Amino acid sequence: MMNIRQRTLAEPVYFKGKGLHSGKTVNLAIKPAPPNFGIKFKRVDLPGSPLISSHFNRVIDTSLATVVGENGFIVSTIEHLMATLSGMSIDNAIAELDDYELPIMDGSAAVFTEAITSGNIIEQDAPRLYFVISSPIELQKDGKSVGVYPGGRRTISCTIDFDHPAIKEQKYTIELTSDNFAREIGPARTFGFYQELEYLKHYGLAKGGSLDNAIVIDQNGVMNENGLRFQDEFVRHKILDAIGDFSLLGMPILGHIELYKSGHNFNHEFLKEFFRQKKAWQTAPVDSTEATRHPNETQHERSIV
Repeated sequence: MMNIRQRTLAEPVYFKGKGLHSGKTVNLAIKPAPPNFGIKFKRVDLPGSPLISSHFNRVIDTSLATVVGENGFIVSTIEHLMATLSGMSIDNAIAELDDYELPIMDGSAAVFTEAITSGNIIEQDAPRLYFVISSPIELQKDGKSVGVYPGGRRTISCTIDFDHPAIKEQKYTIELTSDNFAREIGPARTFGFYQELEYLKHYGLAKGGSLDNAIVIDQNGVMNENGLRFQDEFVRHKILDAIGDFSLLGMPILGHIELYKSGHNFNHEFLKEFFRQKKAWQTAPVDSTEATRHPNETQHERSIV
């Protein structure tokens, strides 16, 4: 069901954990915010508790995680929380933290989604606006591609292809509803290769990374004692990351997103291309009586959903 009104939390939720790269313990509070506020981060450890907007034009780094910055202050590794808020259709919230990096928790969005349940979400007296896609927008480069296509639902497809027997090629498509996100995407953990993790730690990065908050793969396969949560957990986590990246547009996309071998950096490049092609979309509310499919939906979407 499409949300026609903006939503926020009924009451704050609190988290405590380590930053993936800094290894520092951080306290995080997600609090309600008024209509049209959007999602903002508040650095309560700094003088004046500065606010940082979660908008793609505030992104300053995507090499290892998504980092936003404003007026010299940063917040790092925001993608899992942003994916949760977008996946659970939270439009307005303020995330207060006492360090620069969000806690990685178990490497997925499960802890966040378990706290932000439907019982702790309230509708607000303001319409929810969508980017309604009227014609395709595509970006291709170096064997990667991202595209958005007209459609009457929020759907996303992703294909990954890794030269490792534990992953290989994986494909997944999902309609983005709160229930689907919490059940099928939120629990999917971040993943990495043991050799790369050791390399990062050697250079003072990934200090908080461990088998407790990531799927780690060596030449023999998955190193985690309990294995995978889904057979295709890798591609599901790539969708989680992409939902977080696309949430930086500021409004949800009504249409179909399709990704092929993309990551944070290329997703961010696409967001810039998206705003360059303003004739391909419009912002509009969705009426509660609107049909489940948009009149401009293409055969492209119907063939892959």
